[in-house]
Amino acid sequence: MEDPIKSHPLSKAGEAAVKVKITTNGTQVNGEALTWSPSSWTTKPIKQDVVYDDRAAVSKALAKLERCPPIVTPTEICKLKERLRDVALGKAFLLQGGDCAELFDYCNSDMIESKIKLLLQMSLVLIYGAGKPVVRIARMAGQFAKPRSSPTEQYNGKTITAFRGDNINGYDPEERTPDPSRLVSAYFHSAATSNYIRASLSSGIADLHSPLGWELGHVKDENIKAKYETIVNSITESLRFMKTVGADSAAGSLETVELYTSHEGLLLEYEQSLTRHLPSPQAPSDTTPSPSSTTTKQYYNTSAHFLWIGDRTRQPHGAHIEYFRGIANPIGLKLGPSMPSSEIVPLLNLLNPSHEIGKITLITRYGASSISSLLPSHIAAVQSSPHAGTVIWQCDPMHGNTRSTPTGTKTRHFEDILKEVGEAMRIHGEMGTWLGGVHLELTGEAVTECMGGSEGLGEGDLEGGGYKSFCDPRLNEKQALELAFLVAGGFRGI
Repeated sequence: MEDPIKSHPLSKAGEAAVKVKITTNGTQVNGEALTWSPSSWTTKPIKQDVVYDDRAAVSKALAKLERCPPIVTPTEICKLKERLRDVALGKAFLLQGGDCAELFDYCNSDMIESKIKLLLQMSLVLIYGAGKPVVRIARMAGQFAKPRSSPTEQYNGKTITAFRGDNINGYDPEERTPDPSRLVSAYFHSAATSNYIRASLSSGIADLHSPLGWELGHVKDENIKAKYETIVNSITESLRFMKTVGADSAAGSLETVELYTSHEGLLLEYEQSLTRHLPSPQAPSDTTPSPSSTTTKQYYNTSAHFLWIGDRTRQPHGAHIEYFRGIANPIGLKLGPSMPSSEIVPLLNLLNPSHEIGKITLITRYGASSISSLLPSHIAAVQSSPHAGTVIWQCDPMHGNTRSTPTGTKTRHFEDILKEVGEAMRIHGEMGTWLGGVHLELTGEAVTECMGGSEGLGEGDLEGGGYKSFCDPRLNEKQALELAFLVAGGFRGI
């Protein structure tokens, strides 16, 4: 049988990445990068590293990735940057959501469609609540790798490598050795998912003339149910009015939407291999260039439209910050309880020295019990710097609210998630800034992984076969939609 990963020459940058992936094991790498390049991160210390045993296999995988076409284009990336500029200026709201960690098995039409539809439903409710456009970014088409608190775990009395994500190793205990061929598999699963997202949107999955299917029968709280019905009825009446006057048939925006992809940029050897020096699209406001003008090129990460730096890999002099400071994509930066206020502005100086509006999304993830003591000082640090008014403040109410049941099952309580979002809205309002978005771990499946919500899920519901996550617990489709309704209510004061 022919080897699906044929051997091709590897670039010098790729060779530098191979050397690091075989030798570092998370330790300091000697040398300092004087100028940025896609491989300059190899001169920096790295956290959450993956070390492979087979140098030849790593070289082969990275050489293949370097030859693969981009998954996303600079034109798409720049369109997202324009949308995020509006978010930073308070003219739009950012909804970002999807699986904690994708599996290759999630690359099927039913699961992709269910997440698209859920994000579309949530965004429509948020448009109603915020009274402004919603920018949609999916944690899809590449969100495979996950940072772990420990590189190993116990299994049947033995210490084995922890499951790091489908693009690194397998969930089966017999498949825990990091396998570089999974990087190539990750590319093709990401490309297939992105392709189906585009095909679904162009085929009318987002057409507002289709049934909305809110399915409010699960709501037990009559007060909340009444609020839901008020919003849904208003949306329905607006659409009916537009149809009556013929406005809907003239507006193509009612038939499709923009949906962008994102993932945590954890595996730098993968991200480097898909980083390309490409012409920058001309902004709509630019004048037509003369024949003698020079086309500007920038480095774009073409694996996704938007990438973020995790709370565990944001060291100012680390490999991840070094890599991210050189790409033209919009970037997210996670801020957790361990982030000193004094480090935020230096990081922004590295990642966005030109103070580009909307370039950086600060994704706060403190926990419901800690947000009121941490967020104000972080806001104050940014507001007293030249970056004031340039960043997007986004609330991740998931990661700071993870807990374990007495039986050891990881879960989150819906009330904690809602409380953190509500506190974020309140604090931003008091400090003269605004909550620009939410970042959620969710699925379109009928899982039971997070407790609470109008369904009243308890610990017993987590053990009934509805817990399907291989990593962290996710909101199910009803909890996610319920959260969107409640956030919308917060914007409108209802």
